[in-house]
Amino acid sequence: MVIDPVARRTDGESVRIAKDVLCAGAGAKICLPEGPAEFAQALARRGRRRPVVIGDDRALLRAVALLHKERELAGVPLSMVPVGPPETVALSRTLGLPTDAVAAARAVLNGGERPMDLLTDDSDGIVLGGLRIPCGEADGAPAAYGAAYGVSPERGEPTADGAPGPAAARDRAVPPGEGGLSGRAPSEPAKGAGPTDLAGRHRPWWAPAARTARTALSLLTAPAAGRWGAGRPGAAEAGGGRRGRVPTQRLRLRIEADGALLADLDQPVRGVSVVPGAGDGGGAERPGGLAEVIVHWPGGERPVRVRARAVTVSGADFHYRADTLVGGPVRTRTWTVQQGAWRLQLPRQR
Repeated sequence: MVIDPVARRTDGESVRIAKDVLCAGAGAKICLPEGPAEFAQALARRGRRRPVVIGDDRALLRAVALLHKERELAGVPLSMVPVGPPETVALSRTLGLPTDAVAAARAVLNGGERPMDLLTDDSDGIVLGGLRIPCGEADGAPAAYGAAYGVSPERGEPTADGAPGPAAARDRAVPPGEGGLSGRAPSEPAKGAGPTDLAGRHRPWWAPAARTARTALSLLTAPAAGRWGAGRPGAAEAGGGRRGRVPTQRLRLRIEADGALLADLDQPVRGVSVVPGAGDGGGAERPGGLAEVIVHWPGGERPVRVRARAVTVSGADFHYRADTLVGGPVRTRTWTVQQGAWRLQLPRQR
């Protein structure tokens, strides 16, 4: 049982309840990692035990990514107890996991394994729930792939908490309830020659102002936040962020599905989404080996919907949101459906 540190800080009561239910129903070895390295070590030392992750969507993505990297994903059924605010467990809910701690823990004990489709890209990245372009950069600075514990897009260094909450929390990069870049209370003066970061390194006096300017610039230049100009109820896919309508964006992308051309550079699009497990009634209930590809056009034209095993998107530098993470910028990327590539413990169907 690997308990994510973000879950322990954000909802310790749900973590305690889930742990009590699991320990009462089966023998368990409890691991309390404090960072990505310890998380990986705990997962690698599972032996023949079935891994159970307690945390939010980013903890789930991190566990799947680690097993995928070790090429053990297909042979290791994964169990998950989602813990966190609703916007941080939206992916888990989409996959069919209960978001109540007791129900999720009971599903771990009494549920059944279900094969699930996923997408892999040409950089060995993975997508469980779906991806979209544009990604909605106004939610905050794009988080790099593998940033389950929070990675600064500028330096690639872990942030203080790594929680995928609102942009303000990511900009602060400190745990809730603490102030300042060094973790001191806002009223506590800096000591020594100058301010330092959480690792004790000296930070220039102009760093906060520069970061604020970069954030403001990104907000001013971001063409769209949310799903192609529509409101973002719950901001589920983004893991939190802004709400409301934003101007529509015209993208010039070349989109191919199994070799068939859906859109070219001379035909602007508003956005594209790709969701795995969409073939022959697949989805969470049964993997179908196909992904549903939807291309949205400007002006409210009827979108194009197709099913395909491989999708290639090319064009000027673009970002994309894969589950709760943002990748890019890239000029071309291909996603391929891997049918039944992983197994998830879900409640038994009645």
